Amino acid sequence: MKLPLIVGIGGINAAGRSSGFHSYKRMLADILPASDMHSTWQDLAHRMGLAEGEVTESVIEAIQAGTLIRRIESFDPDRVLQQYKAELSAGSDQIRFTLRKSKLPEHIPENWQLEESGSKVHVTVTGELDALLADYKPFPVSSGGNIPRGFEPGKLYNSRFHPRGLQLTVYGASDALNSLGVDWDEVLKHIRPDEISVYAGSGLAQIDDQSLAGMVAAPLTGGRVSSKMMALSLAEMPADFINGYVINSVGTTGTNMGACATFLYNLRQGLLDIQSGQAKVAIVGNAEAPVVSEIMEGFRVMGALAQDEELRALDNSDTVDNRRACRPFSDNAGFTMAESAQFAVLMDESLALELGVNIYGTAADVFINADGNKKSISAPGVGNYVTVAKAAALAQAILGPDGVKKTFVQAHGTGTPQNRVTESHILNEVAKTFGISNWPVTAIKSYIGHSMSAAAGDQLMASLGVWQYGWIPGIKTIDHIADDVHQSNLNILMDHYFAGTAGDDMQGVIINAKGFGGNNASALVLSPQQTLSMLEKKYGEAAMAEYLSRNEKVRDIIAERDLQACRGEEEIRYSFGESVMDESSVSLTQESIRLSAFGEAIVLPTVNPYADYQ
Repeated sequence: MKLPLIVGIGGINAAGRSSGFHSYKRMLADILPASDMHSTWQDLAHRMGLAEGEVTESVIEAIQAGTLIRRIESFDPDRVLQQYKAELSAGSDQIRFTLRKSKLPEHIPENWQLEESGSKVHVTVTGELDALLADYKPFPVSSGGNIPRGFEPGKLYNSRFHPRGLQLTVYGASDALNSLGVDWDEVLKHIRPDEISVYAGSGLAQIDDQSLAGMVAAPLTGGRVSSKMMALSLAEMPADFINGYVINSVGTTGTNMGACATFLYNLRQGLLDIQSGQAKVAIVGNAEAPVVSEIMEGFRVMGALAQDEELRALDNSDTVDNRRACRPFSDNAGFTMAESAQFAVLMDESLALELGVNIYGTAADVFINADGNKKSISAPGVGNYVTVAKAAALAQAILGPDGVKKTFVQAHGTGTPQNRVTESHILNEVAKTFGISNWPVTAIKSYIGHSMSAAAGDQLMASLGVWQYGWIPGIKTIDHIADDVHQSNLNILMDHYFAGTAGDDMQGVIINAKGFGGNNASALVLSPQQTLSMLEKKYGEAAMAEYLSRNEKVRDIIAERDLQACRGEEEIRYSFGESVMDESSVSLTQESIRLSAFGEAIVLPTVNPYADYQ
């Protein structure tokens, strides 16, 4: 079986850019040395439009204020539009108003009298008039995880009428490809065009004014439905955009949805394609932009979000501490909605060694299990016991009884009262079962919030950073563990945890995700050190020495591209209408199909795989 190697990472969340581990470093800014933080401050300064030259202390203060969980910026929580139905009546008098002819209803009510005046119509209503009255009210939730303040990814390419989630997709996928250190065209020279898989989507679809929200609201608000709204609303559209506008792919595609566990569902699809040999390269990920008042209201009325009133009560304060809105495993009130786009590039081990790409780790496996019968579709169930136990068992099978103890957990850690009890019990029982006495557990939603389908991608990016800089980010928004949290065999990290130089003390991480409806997923990701050790056992020292020699050049390219991005000079891959193929681009034989844009032909199946049944 092939190792599905993680060779590229990219994206954007409330902490910043994923490639170069900048979002990871932003979470650890209070302990990392200035030499490590310099490029991250520079990157965020350019992204946020704060500085063109040297980054000063005042700029750093502005960056800190405009990143991580904070007061919502994608809409004004003090002024959210609401409309109320009303029946207006003037009693014995009449109601008069003026409209443009084009705004008259198709069916004129019987109690209306019309008087035309040029392009306008004077309307006189006798009796009652049905109306919608506009009002602005404060939203009960003011905390959110918006991407860095002032950063508009759509301004980096021709994003005309693109929903925010798809703008994040183009940016995140470009960031992941730029992190490869090998040009995409060079990768294509080594594989057939159908040896690529793309699994990407949005758990809540595209839901802003340019997509589903605008399309649904248009008839009620006097807006207009455009020809793009329906198509761009589809949940799998991130994969379609990557294929059609970013990498020119004719390979396998789609998205596998599982609510808040969706990123791991897509990761599983990609790693299975790599393991089976169906694909040599797989791009997996999710993009979500749900910090929208209408969507948040749906979660709020379920009791899922941390409301301002509840946060003030927790702190016995008259003001809301937006920074500490998400408090996993402590006394808490609910989760914090966030936006994010996260993508990982997986590669077949032979191709990775041949190209010399960076190896950030191995996606060993993803386990997915449902909850079975439930009292409430949104309530947690037993499926997550199965997924975490399977991931821990695989860690022990690969790393041994001592090796499984050298793992840590990226908990789902939403910050809800229900999650702190149920997830801690799951992790604690699995730790007991596998003889782990002090299992390190963290939850990075405390920094960046809950980005729904992209959440496990946020967790993955933060985990891979541990093997570069040596620190597991602690849960710094809490000062105690709640009394009902199970922790006899857990080390729930309230502070940053040193995991050895380059994270050498940790051989793997279990990334956990729990989704509405009983969608549970747990992934085992092996460290780059462990991965290289396994590859050497399979390929030998000489082959690995050759790989490391090729990797030196790739590392230099990655470093240079990162510096360029930090200076605001990154490349956004978006090719609209370029190298488009049609029927004249296709050449067919019974054995293969050749497409004009690719050097390699696609081999057609010629052997009966079911010969044993005939």
